[in-house]
Amino acid sequence: MLVDSEDAVEDIEQTWNHLKNRDGWERLEGASDEQVLLMVTCMETRIVADRAVLKSHYGAGLQENALPPLINLESRAREDIHTALTHATRDFRNAYTKGKRSFEVLGKLTPATLTQHLPSFQRLRRVLDSRL
Repeated sequence: MLVDSEDAVEDIEQTWNHLKNRDGWERLEGASDEQVLLMVTCMETRIVADRAVLKSHYGAGLQENALPPLINLESRAREDIHTALTHATRDFRNAYTKGKRSFEVLGKLTPATLTQHLPSFQRLRRVLDSRL
């Protein structure tokens, strides 16, 4: 199961604890933490992490200085990430919005770049590699 964590995660290996504490989700019988993959804090965190894809998608007018630093991206509030991404693309006819545009960009992201900047993506790759 792949879901947004919605908030920073104390321990990315304890996914069910996060879902229980944040949203009241009960662990399903027999379910393991490896069966939950979190996008911390949201999919926009992944989009913000891949600056090369953003520049390629939006071009020279991307206001990269409006984006948060790549350090500790997963500790930032999802609202802050979304606001920064919207602000960085505000001058474009195809400015960032959740929906079709967000999935267009998401599909272009580079796994190596996400692995470099996002511990939750490192975990996702490790879990999937061990199971596939």
